[in-house]
Amino acid sequence: MAALSDSSIWEPVFIAIGVSALLLGGFRARAFVICLVLALLITSQVTGVLKSAVDRHRPKHVQNARMVQLQRTQPAFLTLFKKPTIRFSDSSDRNRSGPSFPSGHVTTNSVTAVFCTLFYRRRGWVYWFVAAAVGYSRIYLGAHWPSDVIATFFLAGGEALLLLGLFELIWRSVGRKWMPQVFSGHPSLIADPGTRQRSPGAPKHSV
Repeated sequence: MAALSDSSIWEPVFIAIGVSALLLGGFRARAFVICLVLALLITSQVTGVLKSAVDRHRPKHVQNARMVQLQRTQPAFLTLFKKPTIRFSDSSDRNRSGPSFPSGHVTTNSVTAVFCTLFYRRRGWVYWFVAAAVGYSRIYLGAHWPSDVIATFFLAGGEALLLLGLFELIWRSVGRKWMPQVFSGHPSLIADPGTRQRSPGAPKHSV
């Protein structure tokens, strides 16, 4: 659970995937990475504002909660092979972290899951298992209340849909004007470029 919540372990993996997609991927992969990075930057700012506005205490701020502390290693993924320290929170832990709602971890992974689903359909929805596991880990570790995690799933999902809709509008305006050749092949960020609308009365072609 602690490893799932420790972003420093997984950041190099996601960075490597993102860079590979930008350098080696096609239009959809590059659009996915660029849009996702922009969305995460925006939603992280929204999360910070909401945390300050709501100012909800975390479980470990008001009660004794399970604390699982990983050993610090270099590189960070080596901590997976080290035995963690397990204890219960006390008064010294109450000022070590900010407000509880919304969850930054759940926001990041929910936005990623929405983008994976919309960009990659059947394969992309699998990332929801990762998002759900991270959400559960935040409850398990006493970092968030169950209501924080559930509400953040819906909040982050709405943010992701709104931002992707905005990115689509921008692409249809900017792409058509400034990159007409690319736009002609990819009029949508998420739609399959191989899908073409059939005009009324046009014959169907069997495969």
